[in-house]
Amino acid sequence: MAEEKKPLTRGVVIEFDFTAIDGGQILFETAQKILAAKGVDLTIKLEALHLSGGNYQGGLAELFRALDKKCDAAATARDLHDAFGKALTAKAVAAVTPGLKAFITALVERDVKVVIATRSDLETLRPAFEGFDPEKVVLYAEPSMTYGNGKWDAWRRACSQNGLVDVLTVGVTGSGKGVKSALVAGMSAIAILHDHVAYQDFGGADVVVDSFSAKLADEAFRMLHM
Repeated sequence: MAEEKKPLTRGVVIEFDFTAIDGGQILFETAQKILAAKGVDLTIKLEALHLSGGNYQGGLAELFRALDKKCDAAATARDLHDAFGKALTAKAVAAVTPGLKAFITALVERDVKVVIATRSDLETLRPAFEGFDPEKVVLYAEPSMTYGNGKWDAWRRACSQNGLVDVLTVGVTGSGKGVKSALVAGMSAIAILHDHVAYQDFGGADVVVDSFSAKLADEAFRMLHM
């Protein structure tokens, strides 16, 4: 007699740094400080043209070429990555709001696995999620060097390393670029809108809101059962 297969786990991957935290604004301000020391006045336009959506090193190299700056893109990328991680960590615990907890609780109660993907320090963040079953609410260290929201491969990696299947997973992202990359990865997408990236195209997102709530979990659950 054939062994009965267990149903595939449905999941939600939350891009914590750009949804719960206003990571787009934090990244911009962090990059501004680092680049100012190199004689670069980073504007939102320059960020959008040369950095947003690309990897740190490649985007910085392109920016330095465009501005004719003889700077080490690789070293600057490492500095930016480290500084951004520290800035996120400083904001991480306070970003675990009642609304976010209500969103996660409502999903877990319906047997949906939740993955919190972050570039902040996991050990600093972990106490803020005490009370949740660690098998159902997983803190996941996102190693991406993407400037801004993750590329499609980051979404796929978050799914595969946490026992999820992309087509049965909703990505919660914080930018139009994040929406597009989640769709490319085969996922549905919810967007949490922040002012810094409001100019981006959010077409393709099933839902665009400005905060987490238990009601938003209803939308995610509906998307998982389409």
